[in-house]
Amino acid sequence: MRDMAHRVCPWWIGYLLLSPLRRLGQSPRKVLGPYVRPGMAVLEVGSAMGFFTLDVARMVGPGGRVVAVDLQPRMIATLERRARRAGLGDRIDARVCPSDSLSVDDLAGSFDFAFAFAVVHEVPDQARLMAELRAAIRDDSRLLIAEPSGHVTDDEFRTSLSFAEQAGLSIVERPTIRRSHAAVLAPVQ
Repeated sequence: MRDMAHRVCPWWIGYLLLSPLRRLGQSPRKVLGPYVRPGMAVLEVGSAMGFFTLDVARMVGPGGRVVAVDLQPRMIATLERRARRAGLGDRIDARVCPSDSLSVDDLAGSFDFAFAFAVVHEVPDQARLMAELRAAIRDDSRLLIAEPSGHVTDDEFRTSLSFAEQAGLSIVERPTIRRSHAAVLAPVQ
């Protein structure tokens, strides 16, 4: 992979990621709406300050929950503050994870949907990430992976997908998401 791989986005970039202009091309409801329903348990990997998280919490409704993980405490602290202000704190379990694990073993097999948006290229051990994601979702669940096409080449994205396949996931859909490589995966039955 190129030099940019495995560099974590600085915490202060999180404020730029919250820009309302981003919604024009990557509306959380448009991107995730086909997959998220009321009452679901959703895992978000690399939540940052919650660009997707708050909308997902609204989409799952009072009977659902969102577990948002990020390795940067400042990102998670801001996400928690935003969730409280929006009245969604009870639906969001925001967790700081270490750099080598999602730290959701306590919830294995409980997620109806998981997504990793613009974060897989930052993970040094993608094989482990994909194995943890597979373990986190139910056998009838889906996983959306989207990577920024400006940072991740076609070959790099294919490599990430090969790690997903090795973990027991197969591609079921290739959605179009602006400025992104994207794939929806499902557990191999």
